[in-house]
Amino acid sequence: MSKAPEVRQPGADQPVVTPMRVVIGLCLFAPFVSMLWVGSYAKVDPAFIGIPFFYWYQMLWVVISTALTMTAYQLWQRDQRARAVSKGGADA
Repeated sequence: MSKAPEVRQPGADQPVVTPMRVVIGLCLFAPFVSMLWVGSYAKVDPAFIGIPFFYWYQMLWVVISTALTMTAYQLWQRDQRARAVSKGGADA
């Protein structure tokens, strides 16, 4: 019997999980962990300008989450451009 030629998918030689993608995942996962671990911030002290810790900690994570999401997006854009160039495609 004859062997069929091996068909390779374009970009199949590139790994799916890369260090950059792990960092992207951590940037997106950190806010969930921080907010779901309620026992770590379910307290009143230390108060900040009269606002209990429970509230200002959550508001701080709104800002941190925004920064982490922006970072993850920028890293994703860089990763996609690098993959397009390594495949020989057009630079996006």
